[in-house]
Amino acid sequence: MERSGSDVRERLQQAAVELFRERGYDRTTATEIAGRAGVTERTFFRHFSDKREVLFDGQAVLVEALTASIAEAPAELGPFDTLFRAFRSVTRLLEDNRPFSKPRQEVISATPALRERELSKLKALSDALASALRDRGVSELPAALAAHAGMAAFAHATLAWLDHDEPGLSERIDMAEKSLRSLL
Repeated sequence: MERSGSDVRERLQQAAVELFRERGYDRTTATEIAGRAGVTERTFFRHFSDKREVLFDGQAVLVEALTASIAEAPAELGPFDTLFRAFRSVTRLLEDNRPFSKPRQEVISATPALRERELSKLKALSDALASALRDRGVSELPAALAAHAGMAAFAHATLAWLDHDEPGLSERIDMAEKSLRSLL
């Protein structure tokens, strides 16, 4: 039944979200996820270190896409312009993944341990953005402040969009940027 590695990962992720929604995160085991996906528990652990990581697997792709966009941004752009250009560059990726992301976020929001893990992942993403800004010549403090404030605005826009798909993600990012800039 196993095909490509990405197919197996997707089946495991889908099975996990279904089971977490049906039974709750704490009452679902990796063995049950593997069974629902039609693979062995050993296969599950070949793809994910634990059942939490099933929900946070896409972080590396997002970090890579955002940091690449920052690196490719025109030199004359300031930190916020660079960040929001990067955030807009991943809207298609996020929109394509919405059918998985929406129920995933519902599971995370309902589970304190997962909310804590999500905050840790957001911090790591903010740190990666700050590093990418520093690589562009932005000094330490402005890079950190811009990355963390920008990431907070982006996360807010994304979560609001997952809750209600109108207005769209691009419009929500625009609104978040405008609100953030009005504070400054």
